[in-house]
Amino acid sequence: MGNVSRVSVCAFIGLGNMGFPMAGHLAAAGHEVRVFNRTAAVADRWAGRHEGVVAATPAEAADGAELVFTCVGADDDLRAVVLGDGGALSTMGAGSVLVDHTTASADVARELAEVCAERGIGWLDAPVSGGQAGAENGVLTVMCGGEPPHFEAARPVIDAYASAVALLGPAGCGQLTKMVNQILCAGAIQGAAEALAFGERAGLDMEQVLNAVTKGAAGSWYLQNRGHTMVADEFDFGFAIDWMLKDLGLVAGAAAGLGAPIPLVELCRRYTEATAAVGENRLDATAIIRRYR
Repeated sequence: MGNVSRVSVCAFIGLGNMGFPMAGHLAAAGHEVRVFNRTAAVADRWAGRHEGVVAATPAEAADGAELVFTCVGADDDLRAVVLGDGGALSTMGAGSVLVDHTTASADVARELAEVCAERGIGWLDAPVSGGQAGAENGVLTVMCGGEPPHFEAARPVIDAYASAVALLGPAGCGQLTKMVNQILCAGAIQGAAEALAFGERAGLDMEQVLNAVTKGAAGSWYLQNRGHTMVADEFDFGFAIDWMLKDLGLVAGAAAGLGAPIPLVELCRRYTEATAAVGENRLDATAIIRRYR
């Protein structure tokens, strides 16, 4: 957890699997935190565990805040809590900064950056990597798009739940970098599923195989952290198939606009869609190995 130079007034909008612990780290670091969540019971549960105030609307949470953090589901959810009735921008003051941790499109990032600029408000699209465990342990990687002054204003506060924070370019670059991250994850998951299913079909002792291959050039985060659970057919945790489908859809949309070939993503999408189609959409994304068995 990073050191905090001063206390900031923060709003955190969206207390899902990621936002709940992230907002908790802000409170633990000594910041004044106001939270909003569409399901009020979740916000009340957060306030029962952390120092902070529950707001009735995003606007109420954002009123007077120096930094407003959002971490919601997708583009339309983000527009709703920022631009909709009772949205955060209706009360944010000039000089404040909106930091969006949603994994969303680069288009919505640029759209909201323009709206913020018209009002003298800073913007960072700042999707994260590290999963729920990274959020709970305060060791997320945060990929930011925006302007340097806004990044420098937000970074000391983001450090409360991050081990790495980088500014990758102007608005939209954080989301595009997250897409690079998700392409790499898709490849790692697909490769692990195919390789492990092959080893099983060959009758190998897969625990011994994992102990061997994770120490060599084929080793990866997914093999190290999910290989044993894939072999054990355990998937009731982690990054859900639904969320991987959403993220790969964002990649596909951006790739179409760029004219970028993504055959690996297309392959992973087919396996992920097939896994969702049999009702396994809430399982970890590594459940695609079942399609090989």
